[in-house]
Amino acid sequence: MCFSAGASFGASAVLGALSVATLKNVKGSAQVPFAMIPLMFAVQQAAEGMLWIGLSGTEHESWRHFPIYIFLIFAQLIWPIWVPLSIWRLEKDPTRKKILAGLLSIGIIISVYLLYCMFVYDIKAEIHEGHIRYILNFPLAFAAISSVFYFMPTVLPLFVSSFKGMWQLGLAILSSFIVTKIYFDEHLISVWCFFAAIISMLILIVLILSRREADRQRNLENESTLSQ
Repeated sequence: MCFSAGASFGASAVLGALSVATLKNVKGSAQVPFAMIPLMFAVQQAAEGMLWIGLSGTEHESWRHFPIYIFLIFAQLIWPIWVPLSIWRLEKDPTRKKILAGLLSIGIIISVYLLYCMFVYDIKAEIHEGHIRYILNFPLAFAAISSVFYFMPTVLPLFVSSFKGMWQLGLAILSSFIVTKIYFDEHLISVWCFFAAIISMLILIVLILSRREADRQRNLENESTLSQ
């Protein structure tokens, strides 16, 4: 599998184009945060494309610092909040909504902690074995618990949601995490975000399924009204 500036910029371009179709399939303001995810991944992948260029030679060394923080702001700070928030907005079942609110609270906590770490500790990136490796010198004592707290709000909401097609999206994200953890553990942040960006294309299908389900329900209600 090829990881490079071209792959990141290519993914960004495809996601940017796809986000237009995704946003056009929005039915109501509650779906907007969820529909924006491919566009946000497009920005994140563009930032990593710039970082690839910055790390590839000294002539573009000035490209290194800013893209690292743009990429990590998405990866470490935004996704733990945005994923549960966007799915909470979609959810209508009261019990599931409460669970999602709990996961959102966990996401806020871990994002605040990671924000603190990003300000206090050194952050670096390097090209290593054909991938970008992010070196985050965060406290090792909290590494395991912070990883669990990160995983919960970024993956579990997909399985809590009753929204049609969300489970399939969740399985794709979970599978990509497992594959990345097994084969690209040293480059987990970069590679999993790349996989997740590509998988976010499925959001368009989820929204289309939702629109069809809403149309079907509306037709059934109209038929019921006419029969009375």
